[in-house]
Amino acid sequence: MKLGVFTTLLSNLSLQDSLAYFKSLGIEMIELGAGGYPGNAHANPRELLADQTKLTAFQKTIADSGMQVSALSCHGNPLHPNQAIAKEFDDTMRDAVLLAEAIGLHQINTFSGCPGDWEGAKYPNWVTCPWPNDFGAILDWQWNERLIPYWKDFVAFAKLHGVNKIGLELHPGFCVYNTESLLRLREAVGEEIGANFDPSHLVWQGMDPVTCIRALGDAIFHFHAKDTKLDPANTALNGVLDVKPYGDEIHRSWIFRSVGYGRDAQYWKDIISNLRMVGYDYAVSIEHEDSLMSQNEGLRKAVAMLQDVLITEETGAMWWV
Repeated sequence: MKLGVFTTLLSNLSLQDSLAYFKSLGIEMIELGAGGYPGNAHANPRELLADQTKLTAFQKTIADSGMQVSALSCHGNPLHPNQAIAKEFDDTMRDAVLLAEAIGLHQINTFSGCPGDWEGAKYPNWVTCPWPNDFGAILDWQWNERLIPYWKDFVAFAKLHGVNKIGLELHPGFCVYNTESLLRLREAVGEEIGANFDPSHLVWQGMDPVTCIRALGDAIFHFHAKDTKLDPANTALNGVLDVKPYGDEIHRSWIFRSVGYGRDAQYWKDIISNLRMVGYDYAVSIEHEDSLMSQNEGLRKAVAMLQDVLITEETGAMWWV
């Protein structure tokens, strides 16, 4: 496994300056935002694909840094019921595929998307319970009429351009948000669908990341290192479905934390060990979204924790047997 980072953390800096800083911390892999919610400050597919000189310079900047690109991330909602919004996200994702092809990368990360509840809907509808029965009918329509057909078509496009790993982040608010829904879409569409595994989104839902890692196995394509801290008092009072702004930390049931500030080192050692047991040997990409820490402090503390718990060497023979 290699220590990585989601470079959107330093979107205020140039790619070259960002890479120099990341390199100084011992980071080996970079996940680049290529549009959608992460933005494209460090990798604008349309701009790069339209100008070979810019594309060559972009690749040289990365090569000179000595780091490797783990994925292009283009998180969005290509199933949004507003067709203009859906098309913008879909175009962005397809552009990311084309840029991946141009730089010899086989992987993108994104969200599954979430449609509305009927043809004339204006907003997405994330269903979270089976009753009243209307919700079950909505789910059937979303999956059979929107989600599965969309992803069959997108996967076919991606494969034509050499992208055979599409890491969907299990994220509430979208149709794929837990282990079961990821495996259901993978079964329906193909093995090109996998997980961009982010434990922070699982913890507050009551899931155990280690159990999920074991269930997903080789369907884990990428890993986000991010923590979540549950607030016992607020959770006891209002549960975990919390719509208060992320910046209202003291009143929320949970908040995102830098690695080590939600759970301790043993938790992260168990995650890393189980990733190795299922055969994952790729990026452990820090996504710093801790609103209580600066860009620098949150990243540095995450790096320090992960450098201590990462397993990086080949095991070799069992010398004690």
